[in-house]
Amino acid sequence: MGKTRGMVLVHTGDGKGKTTSALGAALRSRGQGMSVHILQFIKSPEREYGEQKALKQLGVEMEQLGIGFTWTKTPEEHREALRKGWPKAKEALLSGKYDVVIWDELNNALAIDKFPIEDVLPMEDVVQTIRRKPEHVHLIITGRDAKEEIKETADLVSVIDVEKHYYDEGIPAIKGIEF
Repeated sequence: MGKTRGMVLVHTGDGKGKTTSALGAALRSRGQGMSVHILQFIKSPEREYGEQKALKQLGVEMEQLGIGFTWTKTPEEHREALRKGWPKAKEALLSGKYDVVIWDELNNALAIDKFPIEDVLPMEDVVQTIRRKPEHVHLIITGRDAKEEIKETADLVSVIDVEKHYYDEGIPAIKGIEF
């Protein structure tokens, strides 16, 4: 069996499980002795997440680049986080150092329309970076509202829909399930 070229996988849609699916692939990859780096575009380094604690024990690098989904931060703070985070994500992919790179919530970041982001997270640069990824690297991109340009770069696009969700009943995020 020959070496498979690195794939680009996109997990999008309004349903729960996009990041969870990517983390499952990270777990599977580590079990096969592969190196994994996860970059989270929206989550803040000011919080500690359950998956981060567990993956650290397995030798998976995980970086939070964002400042959280929050209305308490200004557009300029979000823009600054994207401006600083994008080069890190780009470098992690293009370095060839990792077998699997996960850009978690990149689709959410690219879908921001409340303030301009094109100058700090340029779509053309994102697409060109994906196309220039090293041959052996698998790239997994998650988040709602994946842009057509991102889907076109993918070898696999999974759309995760929601049929029923406990949020609709007023139940907040659950420890061990969402964080």
